[in-house]
Amino acid sequence: MRTTMLRHEPRDTTTTNDTGKALARAAVAVLASLALLPALAACSTPPAPVVTATVLVTPTPTPTPTPTPTPTAPEIIPNPPAPETTPNADAVPAEPIPEGPAVDLGATAGAEGSATTDGAGNLLVYTVVEGDDFFAIAQRFDVPVQQLLRMNPTAVSGLGENIYIRDKINLDWTAQR
Repeated sequence: MRTTMLRHEPRDTTTTNDTGKALARAAVAVLASLALLPALAACSTPPAPVVTATVLVTPTPTPTPTPTPTPTAPEIIPNPPAPETTPNADAVPAEPIPEGPAVDLGATAGAEGSATTDGAGNLLVYTVVEGDDFFAIAQRFDVPVQQLLRMNPTAVSGLGENIYIRDKINLDWTAQR
């Protein structure tokens, strides 16, 4: 029997190992990219939808012209005749307010003072008290305000608005105070 010895010669394994490693890395990279592909697909935006627009063009109708009215002459209505004028009658002067003696109608609100009389009972002077006013005094003694003002030109000023307590108001229509 013959024994043959095989001799194992060392090979250069650097080339083989590098190639195998490179293939292994490539395989891992391919597998990783295949595994990530569905995950990355979710990150991408979906394609834009297709929009179809249909435009219908309708011609604008021509407007119908508005008929222009024919001018007509306005009907002229004559003015009625003016009525005859009648002149006013001559103005009659107003009768003056009759002057006469004052008559005491009794104390009222705004005229509560006392009046002084002469021996015959004719009213002579009224003394103003608190709360009196000139208009109420004129009413109490039945004398128009204008007459009472004329009878008291110096005692009453301001058209009777300025009377004071203890003022003396003349009630004798024949005298002025």
